[in-house]
Amino acid sequence: MIVSLPAARRGRLPLSVSLLVLAICAPALAQSEPGTLALDEIVVSATGAPTPAREVASSVTVITARDIEQQQRRTLPQALAAVPGLNIVQIGGPGGQTSVFMRGTNSNHVKVLIDGIEANDPSTPNRSFDFGSMLTDDIERIEVLRGPQSGLYGANALGGVISIATKRGDGPPKATARIEAGSHGTFSQSAGFSGGDDRFNYALNVAHMRSDSTDSVPANLVPPGVKVKPNAYDAYTYSSRLGFALTDTLSVNWVGRYTDGQFLSTYDSGFPSRPTPYRALQNDAQAFTRGEIVWDPFGGRFVNRFGVSYSNQDRSTRQPGAFGLLGLPSENLGERTKLDWRGDLELAKGHSLIMGLQYERERLDTPSLTASNGNKAAFLEYQGNIEDRFFLAANIRHDHDDSYGGHTTYRVAPAAIVPGTDTKLKASYGTAFKAPTLSELFIDYRPGYNFFGNPNLAPEESKGWDVGFEQPLFDRKLQFGATWFQNDIDNLIVTNSAGDSYANVGKAKTKGVESFAALEISPQFRIRADYTFTLAKDEIAQQELLRRPRHKASTTASWIPMEKLTLSATLIYVGPWVDGNRDFSVPRLKAKGATLVNLAAEYKATERVTVFGRIDNLFDKRWENPVGFLVPGFGAFGGVKVAIGG
Repeated sequence: MIVSLPAARRGRLPLSVSLLVLAICAPALAQSEPGTLALDEIVVSATGAPTPAREVASSVTVITARDIEQQQRRTLPQALAAVPGLNIVQIGGPGGQTSVFMRGTNSNHVKVLIDGIEANDPSTPNRSFDFGSMLTDDIERIEVLRGPQSGLYGANALGGVISIATKRGDGPPKATARIEAGSHGTFSQSAGFSGGDDRFNYALNVAHMRSDSTDSVPANLVPPGVKVKPNAYDAYTYSSRLGFALTDTLSVNWVGRYTDGQFLSTYDSGFPSRPTPYRALQNDAQAFTRGEIVWDPFGGRFVNRFGVSYSNQDRSTRQPGAFGLLGLPSENLGERTKLDWRGDLELAKGHSLIMGLQYERERLDTPSLTASNGNKAAFLEYQGNIEDRFFLAANIRHDHDDSYGGHTTYRVAPAAIVPGTDTKLKASYGTAFKAPTLSELFIDYRPGYNFFGNPNLAPEESKGWDVGFEQPLFDRKLQFGATWFQNDIDNLIVTNSAGDSYANVGKAKTKGVESFAALEISPQFRIRADYTFTLAKDEIAQQELLRRPRHKASTTASWIPMEKLTLSATLIYVGPWVDGNRDFSVPRLKAKGATLVNLAAEYKATERVTVFGRIDNLFDKRWENPVGFLVPGFGAFGGVKVAIGG
């Protein structure tokens, strides 16, 4: 859905300061969870409707356009890196395949929405979203909603939902332009034009990023006498958002987004594999669009939205052969079309119902198979506010899939504010499921592999709960809290005992705690820290799941030493985890953790011109994430941004 948000303060306290300040302050604030928001923050994803954060029981982290701009995070993985409860795994630097593990669940248990359009790729074997190709210039806000969410959002939301909203035009016409260059052969630019009034709004953006010298292969893996070329990424993103009020009760909205990128990466051959001097080429073309009609016949008492959305994700890979010549492309196309209606009904002040109907169809087109599948759904949610002290969101949803039939899910999330102390007590319990992918259902890998799809697969299922508190002190200058969570997942789809197909025999349990502390020392200096403990276990094999670190911590701070200058810093610690080596010829080993430090500064030279610079990986940590793939080393970047009009 497309939701227009009122202006709101940043959900997370900004980030930054010098390393000395971080070293002094971090131990004192060693617990955290950016799910703690300023109490007047507005949250949309938890209930589907704009809701004050103090009324929300679910754990949500909000990242605003200002947060992204201040920290100079140019890609989506960079923007999500410090979020509690998430582990980001990126293969080969910018543009490389990127997976997100939320609260210890699988990477395909995270549902991703871009302006209400589901972005999970139907053409991948597990229907996960590749975060590595998304640039951030047109993003207005990101909401990371943790915990089982199928009661509102349907399939693929066992771990949670990441909802991304792009910028909406407002006010007099305004043009912006940014240019940046730096380490690893990085050169990026963006331009935007936006504006709007009560009748018409528009926002048009284009962004380009090139990074052509990212070393990703650890030196100890390079065979003697072999010179490995660095990875390279080049991508353009075009996006637009339009809204037009036809009458006082009827309006239309449209969003569109297209990304075209290519990624050159080191090619491995043999088994165990060895890096070669040659590079493979992957081309990604992603198109997302949605149009909707909004009908509001009763002055906000019953708002109806009728929408249609479409996504097209085309991946083409070419591998080098003799002398490094690229072979013929292997293409995979995933499409999704969705029709939906949603009605927001105000029952009385503080009490509302949200209801909806949906129909979607996804399609897979590969060199060996074309397949499609449909799903129909209906949902209902109650949201209530009693005496501005007790809050409740409860929803139920029924999905009927063409392949496996019906499935019902729900979620209940109460919260209460304790009089006198303003302590917020919160809890939630919910169920979720992940539908079998088209690949798991229908693709047969033969001849050669003798591996077959299983059209009789049932959905994966989960039950999860969390309970926590948030405590503001000293007129909200200090806030802290913690949330305990657990997820039990059954019917996981894994390879069967015969090794020739899939079966619903897997079982996993994840549990842990997300905690936070945030301190406003002065209006010019703010700092927060977040700590997450996660234990994720395969209940059948009695082993920890891969790529789920037990410990993750981050400290973020911002400092405005003078009116025109803003400094920021981010420290991220990721603890050791269990992983396989580069080609999984060693399926389980202990991967090292690391601490990364990023710094950023921006100076408003004039009313229209801002000069900025940043340092990523300040101490040049040569860390492998995942094992066998280096994260980018020390990087220095700088540029200028110009705004005209507005």
